[in-house]
Amino acid sequence: MRTVAAGILGLLLVTGLVTGCSDPDGVDAPVDGPGLAAAVDLGAAFGDLEQLQRIADEHDGNRAVGTPGYDASVDYVVGQLEDAGFDVDTPEFTVDTFTVHTEQLRVAGRDVPVTALGYSPSTPPGGLTARLVPVPPGEASGCDAGGYDGLDVAGAVVLADRGGCPFTRKQQVAADRGAAAILVADNVDEDLIGGTLGGRDDARIPSAAVTKTDGAALRGAPDTVDVTLVLDTTTESAVSRNVIAQTRTGDDGNVVMAGAHLDSVPDGPGVDDNGSGVAALLASARALGVSPEATNAVRFAFWGAEEVGLVGSEAYVAGLDDAARADIALYLNFDMVGSHNAGYFVYDGDDSDAVGEGPGPDGSAGIERAFEAILLQSGISPDGTDFDGRSDYGPFIAAGIPAGGLFTGADETKTAAQARKWGGEADTMFDPNYHTVRDTLDAVDRAALEANVRAIAYGIGQYAQSIDGPNGVPDAGDARATARAETPK
Repeated sequence: MRTVAAGILGLLLVTGLVTGCSDPDGVDAPVDGPGLAAAVDLGAAFGDLEQLQRIADEHDGNRAVGTPGYDASVDYVVGQLEDAGFDVDTPEFTVDTFTVHTEQLRVAGRDVPVTALGYSPSTPPGGLTARLVPVPPGEASGCDAGGYDGLDVAGAVVLADRGGCPFTRKQQVAADRGAAAILVADNVDEDLIGGTLGGRDDARIPSAAVTKTDGAALRGAPDTVDVTLVLDTTTESAVSRNVIAQTRTGDDGNVVMAGAHLDSVPDGPGVDDNGSGVAALLASARALGVSPEATNAVRFAFWGAEEVGLVGSEAYVAGLDDAARADIALYLNFDMVGSHNAGYFVYDGDDSDAVGEGPGPDGSAGIERAFEAILLQSGISPDGTDFDGRSDYGPFIAAGIPAGGLFTGADETKTAAQARKWGGEADTMFDPNYHTVRDTLDAVDRAALEANVRAIAYGIGQYAQSIDGPNGVPDAGDARATARAETPK
């Protein structure tokens, strides 16, 4: 795929619309998509990843919310934006931090590796011993009450497969049926899942994860087997920060907003997830400059606490009044754009794939078409990916704000057809290092990162120039208000 990155640069240079570096004290050349894409400094973007890796290395191997590694990541991003001339805000929000003291699972006299899901309540002192009751396997195992038909799970430890819905829903359905705890078995061969129940208020019963192999073994255990689960956890409130910066020029009633989450999981440095999105936005911010000749204002956001339930972005959207929410014309999300076994995905704004959730708010279909066209003209044929609620577009969609963006894949499996189209390894996760200690600088697909940095800048530049046209979004005023009022909540 290295020829792809070179191809997009050549295409952009042919347009003759390359902008120069920004001047914080002046007004830059007119902004457009091809020009901004050609102006980004790919070397500097990779340098951002090097710095985020260094920060993790110096802070217990991670940049998770509530840790010194996250605070150092905030300071780094603030410094980069201020060096580019931006006025930077770091609004605070409250987040629950989760600590695991003990996590053990014992079955038929043997220990089974297990990991507590984020915000899981503790078991009683000494652990919980109960019947193991598997619910039927499948893509939506344990996601609705119907999957429990004919099963007596009162007081039992339920075993469900991963997939089909968030972990939060699986444990809530199990709790509603009277289960004492839930185990979630992975659906791909990987390390233990680093998942979360979303937050303290959503967590109802002790919840933990096992590997795919151990899950299959547990499903084959005798019907009478008891399991002993020991989870000793604490959840505490802490104050964390987002990072927000906006251009001084452009219509602030038609804000083009682009975001990426800054935190990692506790288990690793998070260089792809989501240092890659952070680096892409910093590259666009530097190339755009603080005072571009742009029709619309551009606002960059670096979210905290995404990995523990989209807390930073939810707090931000909830803190906006009606007028401030109406001023945001669209939201672009970039979460993992350098995955090791990369795919090339555009968020499915019109639900043309008919997978998972429905379409995004009015205007999301145009964003999908815009990014699809950007990738196609660079020689990349993308697939769609569902708005499944796992990243920071969620609060914006809930507020009726059109959304879209790019993604190179996480824990899903690359098909043979996708491997033929994009390269890489079939029947393997798009990022086999997802949520592990292996999510390092060395594991990033640099060609995918470079292609996506260019495409991200192109999209930001295009919408900074205009939100009108066939790939536009509702303009400020009655059209926008009507469209958002009609968005299902």
